[in-house]
Amino acid sequence: MNSIGNSWDNILADQFSAPYYADLCEQVEEEYKKHTVFPPHELIFRALSMIDYNDVKVVILGQDPYHGDGQANGIAFAVNKGIPLPPSLVNIYKEIEDDIGVKMPQTGTLLGWEEQGVLLLNATLTVRKATPQSHSKLGWQQFTDAVTRAIAKREKPAVFILWGAGAGAKKDLIPARHLVLMSPHPSPLSASRGFFGCKHFSRANAFLAENGMTPIDWANVDGGLAGYYRGGGKIYRV
Repeated sequence: MNSIGNSWDNILADQFSAPYYADLCEQVEEEYKKHTVFPPHELIFRALSMIDYNDVKVVILGQDPYHGDGQANGIAFAVNKGIPLPPSLVNIYKEIEDDIGVKMPQTGTLLGWEEQGVLLLNATLTVRKATPQSHSKLGWQQFTDAVTRAIAKREKPAVFILWGAGAGAKKDLIPARHLVLMSPHPSPLSASRGFFGCKHFSRANAFLAENGMTPIDWANVDGGLAGYYRGGGKIYRV
């Protein structure tokens, strides 16, 4: 858990050597030994491995990974091809269709978003099976705070989309030159309390265009990676 395989290794070097991170790793490894934990161990840093630090244009922050069998794959809100769309992702697609008027596909890899500069990261990167928020106190929040700060300190503006309380807690880490968009989580338990109608996707694209960047094609969810990702100097098929 000390290597991502791209520019993030240098950006986060101080985190990898910090005492809290050693304790986090010990707890996470113990959890994988004793329990069923998602995502698969080799996919914990998949979202970061897919996109270099300087290429991030949009950060979408969720809470923690899906906690059902076969769902979590290391990219927040995404599932592999052939896996039914989870309710949160269904609601995300509904909001995109209502917001920008495009018909969304019935696949949920979200690799195409990462290819375009969207970092899909959970505030907590692991979870015990069938136990949401079970790893939220292990130390992941400090690590993802560091990821958030690293992007926020760049002069190049970015969009930070914070869904849910865990993600929203990072608002104060982000200076005003960036666009921060917040709403309840897209889960069926909270989507009707302000996620639906938030128009985060059109607002993000308007900000990118205003700052000379190419807007995100939100309907392009699969991209050209077709189930592959790079990490730790290796290429994996998922």
